[in-house]
Amino acid sequence: MTTPSAAARPARRGTDRKPRFALAMTVAFFAVLYLPIGVVVLYSFNSQKSLTVFKDFSLRWYRDFFHDQLLIDSLGMSLQVALVAMAGSLVLGVTLALGLVRCRNRLGSLAGLIMLVPLVTPEIVTGVASMLLFKGMQIPLSTGTVMLAEITFSISYVTVILRSRIAALNPEVEEAAMDLGATRWQALRLVTLPALLPSILASAVLIFALVFDDFVLAYFTTGVDPQPLPVRIYSAIRFGVQPTINAVGTLMLVGSIALIALALFIPRLFGRRGGLDLLSGK
Repeated sequence: MTTPSAAARPARRGTDRKPRFALAMTVAFFAVLYLPIGVVVLYSFNSQKSLTVFKDFSLRWYRDFFHDQLLIDSLGMSLQVALVAMAGSLVLGVTLALGLVRCRNRLGSLAGLIMLVPLVTPEIVTGVASMLLFKGMQIPLSTGTVMLAEITFSISYVTVILRSRIAALNPEVEEAAMDLGATRWQALRLVTLPALLPSILASAVLIFALVFDDFVLAYFTTGVDPQPLPVRIYSAIRFGVQPTINAVGTLMLVGSIALIALALFIPRLFGRRGGLDLLSGK
């Protein structure tokens, strides 16, 4: 006689078994993807100038990086470009997202489709097109051309992120503010933009990380010197990979992970605060 627990337990079917093949493929995928990165991180702490033999733990190559003026100048340029591109794409992206959501005619739909083109266009095509545009307008390649190209490329990302958030907002709240005497600009500044603040901050962090690490667009639009850090690294490894490059890559990896984690954490932080304010009656 079967016990009640055994009778209540459903029969184990083939579909309930662990998919061993899928699990093995997942492990193999992540190994191929992250093992090279792990090797770069490991050998950035190597005490000797070798990319095949690890001897002792050392911070030698990190010290060399911070004493290399060319790399420091390139790092400063990358930070400057990322900050300017972040600010410019936010201003234009927020404006474009508001316009696309509130413009419900055929022109708005067409503009929405055009806005998606940079997202599906290969970045190398955008880089070559930007270089040809600057050359055709006789604008010398410099830090300014890199900033313009990065801003143009980043606007679509900001617009896509904010467009769905704006569409989810209740337009009656802004209308109520105007009924209470606020102008359209005051309603936008005091009601709409604060509601969009978590998405705006998350977009800013994401754009900063994308632009700081970008190579293709920077390669085609930068001048001779100073070059963005990814372009400087590419120029250096053409003459052989140096352990200093491993240290630079590790620092960029840590910075990018921190920024992306911050971009994911900001909306949750604001959502948690909003819930606490609601519970406290504020």
